[in-house]
Amino acid sequence: MNYQASGTFEVKLTPQPPTDDTESPVPGRMLIAKQFHGPLNATSKGQMLAAGTEVKGSAGYVAMEQVTGSLQGRKGSFVLQHSGTMDRGAASLSVCVVPDSGTGELAGLTGAMTINIENGKHFYDFTYVMPSP
Repeated sequence: MNYQASGTFEVKLTPQPPTDDTESPVPGRMLIAKQFHGPLNATSKGQMLAAGTEVKGSAGYVAMEQVTGSLQGRKGSFVLQHSGTMDRGAASLSVCVVPDSGTGELAGLTGAMTINIENGKHFYDFTYVMPSP
């Protein structure tokens, strides 16, 4: 059975230095820290790789984040995988639960999340399937 959870979150991105000797800004690397509110009451930590282009509004990023807390009162953790692109301002984003990454009462969790930003505030809509306890 599909479930739906919607709420808000805050995000902090911390730029990191390049991982090699080239000092190249591509890809850019950032640490992610989030606080989710609502039916998903959790924190997350992760990493993002991003690259912009010379064309305004074109860029891409990938990220992995470990989410720890509770979902509809069930405690545990899971991993979200992000893949996003901007093609001259047209956004495309996929955020999904990594298969078999759920722990504790969230073991077996599958699903996908959409993220919206309105007036600087972040919102999530999480559609998921969770096995019976």
